[in-house]
Amino acid sequence: MTVDLSQLPPLPPRPADSHKGDFGTVIVIGGCDDGVHTMIGAPALAAIAALRTGCGLAKLALPSTILSQAIAIAPSATGIALPLDEGMRLLSSDAAALLAPEIERAACLAVGPGWGVGFDRQQLLMWLLAQDEAPIVLDADGLNNLAEVREFPADLRAPLILTPHPGEFARLAAALGMSGVEKDRGASATQVAQRLGCIVVLKGAATIVTDGQRSWTAASHNPALATAGTGDVLTGAIASTVAQWWKPHMGRINPTQLGGLDLFDAARWGVALHGLAGERWASNHGSAGLLAAELADEIPHVLREIRAA
Repeated sequence: MTVDLSQLPPLPPRPADSHKGDFGTVIVIGGCDDGVHTMIGAPALAAIAALRTGCGLAKLALPSTILSQAIAIAPSATGIALPLDEGMRLLSSDAAALLAPEIERAACLAVGPGWGVGFDRQQLLMWLLAQDEAPIVLDADGLNNLAEVREFPADLRAPLILTPHPGEFARLAAALGMSGVEKDRGASATQVAQRLGCIVVLKGAATIVTDGQRSWTAASHNPALATAGTGDVLTGAIASTVAQWWKPHMGRINPTQLGGLDLFDAARWGVALHGLAGERWASNHGSAGLLAAELADEIPHVLREIRAA
């Protein structure tokens, strides 16, 4: 096992008398149907991964034209149909009105899988980032849309985890006026975390997690993960760990004293579970041929093994 769990806090318990409301709701906001591109699988995979990691409920907030197809892929999730105009653009104000009461009941938002890039999504994104009721895991086109918004750091209020791959990270760093990010990944990730006051999960063969003060590396070198959809599974896994276990700092009271995890540790556990699931699949199948849905299916086995140990 190349992912070192010794530096992580224990997983919070899962009481035997609990119900689905005890483990939080993840809302996945993404998907695209703009008349040219259709992206359905990414948000569905994120929802499946969130449920496989243990959250109580997952909801897919997608353009109304593709929601039923995504639910067919992830039938354990429920749906929120976001309206489009005649030009297949997201009606961001109407979408915000639909999402507002849902966010009040949500434990975490996963924003960006398969979303596409456009002004309509940027409007909705900045509204989401300005709310502080639910933490956000921002991935994929969520990051690409953020990089397109001028002077965006002033608008970030939500507790935030960014999960960029190297290309997305380079675009985000360029938007912040940073250069030379490829020379020192750890230092660059730390700098972005400090600038934005967020958690950065910089993906790669050695994924880096940092809150700007603390850093941790998951040195899981597994080429089986180098395939489409595994990043969406990571997004769902992290969102699920946040939904289940995140508790904010309360003065000098650490979240572990309240039976939970802070945002940094929730992100680390999501990364660890994802990496261990990949290792488990590779030990049975080899270094190629992984389907992202199969990766999500390994997560419950990893959780069982960790709790048993």
